[in-house]
Amino acid sequence: MKRFYKQAACVATDKGFAIELDGRSIKTPARNLMEVPTMPLAQAIAGEWAVQGDDIDPTTMPLTALAQGALDQVAHERERIVGRIAAFSDSDMLYYRGDESQQALADHQAAQWDPLLDWARQRYDICFVLTYGIMHKSQSDETIARLSEAVKAQDDFTIAAMLSLVGLAGSLIAILALVEGVHDADKLWPMVNLEELWQEEQWGRDDLAVATRGIKQTEFNAAVQFLTLSRS
Repeated sequence: MKRFYKQAACVATDKGFAIELDGRSIKTPARNLMEVPTMPLAQAIAGEWAVQGDDIDPTTMPLTALAQGALDQVAHERERIVGRIAAFSDSDMLYYRGDESQQALADHQAAQWDPLLDWARQRYDICFVLTYGIMHKSQSDETIARLSEAVKAQDDFTIAAMLSLVGLAGSLIAILALVEGVHDADKLWPMVNLEELWQEEQWGRDDLAVATRGIKQTEFNAAVQFLTLSRS
């Protein structure tokens, strides 16, 4: 799409802050007003529009895309999206550990991941079943229900961020710790990539894997920024 405006800005509304192009409010793909809860987020989204060149490149506008997701999808399909996030309560990567042939890896996982699980146990009064190997073991109904409730309790913009973050991290526990301010993103990213980083230490660097992880980290950081700004 060709750029059709000269200036991008944000303005206060009755419910939050809207983004305007040349003084006109913009709409989401579903024709909802592009209106966000905080000025810092609105300013950052306006900034994405302001730096576009002659052609608008949506791939360089992650905050805009996440806001559209909150307004178009979460607001109208909240139960379905909450369900997608909450599904990780039964398959969180933190539950899966190296088997007896990978004791060094299992020990490393325990050192890095057990504090997160301990926090979740205390925070939500739940317990976990750990798997040593790749065979799935279901978590208790109570654990799944309480973690699901923790997701449901979040606002639409937080849920939009969580949908991206949980998919990239493979861990609901880690992202709940991020949402609740227990861990910062810089510490969590290596944790959720622990096994891949471990394999690199043992067998050497895989350039394709490193490049793919870098792309995912960029997406992860954008979602973290969106989460932070939506609460600022």
